[in-house]
Amino acid sequence: MQANMPMQVNGLKQRFITAVILVPLFLALLFYLPPVGFLFFTAIVTVFGAFEWSHLMAIQKMRWRFLYAGLVALCLYGSLFIAIRTTLVFATLGWCAALLLIALYPRGSDWWRNSFFWRGFMGIFVFIPCWVAINFIRNANNNDGIYVLLFLFVLIWGADITAYFVGRKWGKRALAPQVSPKKTWEGFIGAMLSSILIAVIALWATGADYKLWPWAVLLALVTVIFSVVGDLFESLLKRTAGVKDSGSIFPGHGGLLDRMDSLTAAAPIFAFGGMLLGAALGASS
Repeated sequence: MQANMPMQVNGLKQRFITAVILVPLFLALLFYLPPVGFLFFTAIVTVFGAFEWSHLMAIQKMRWRFLYAGLVALCLYGSLFIAIRTTLVFATLGWCAALLLIALYPRGSDWWRNSFFWRGFMGIFVFIPCWVAINFIRNANNNDGIYVLLFLFVLIWGADITAYFVGRKWGKRALAPQVSPKKTWEGFIGAMLSSILIAVIALWATGADYKLWPWAVLLALVTVIFSVVGDLFESLLKRTAGVKDSGSIFPGHGGLLDRMDSLTAAAPIFAFGGMLLGAALGASS
């Protein structure tokens, strides 16, 4: 245990330095890029994530990895012609199915784990709705969407950080031992509590109507639950592919996909939940 301490400290130091560089850069792009610019920026990030996903598909030849990334780029363009609600409903149903795959793993995995087609389809399912959701949230209600998207990121980051440190300190019971043995129920509970705290602070700071509070907190909880599902789903694919990280672009963090995994599930769930909540509030007013 003591022999591993220097490695853990160095890993934390690398993660901290990387975060200090990336967070201000992300905030600058979020606030200052115009909608079209942000659309293209997130598309580039998504296509790069798809390139890393091809590694999880066990594609060895570089030209085929680029071809898969190009296919995802075409799907991004095609998604512009599909109703956003349709995409978000599809994503919600898909992530519920992903939760089932995680709960059953390794049972019932034979039909997809050795299938190039299914793992490729899973990548399209992971990336397209996330990209649609992020841009839908940012462009909703003029500039308010920027702050809503910022809240989503803070919610996910806060839950992820809390789960990590609570799990290290008090974690004993594995959350999904067959998929990711290091994730614990104690860390998960810590993430849930942090999501409540972050949601309450945001609601109080913005002066939101108290009638909205229970539903907004519920949406935050559901979003964080699915952020964990997104994380576990990527872990499941990495375990199947026999790799530790999707890439190595970020020191201490792994690949881009390793930083996006929680967001891929959380963003469409949050966007769809917000859409339903807005419709319900509009109908009751």
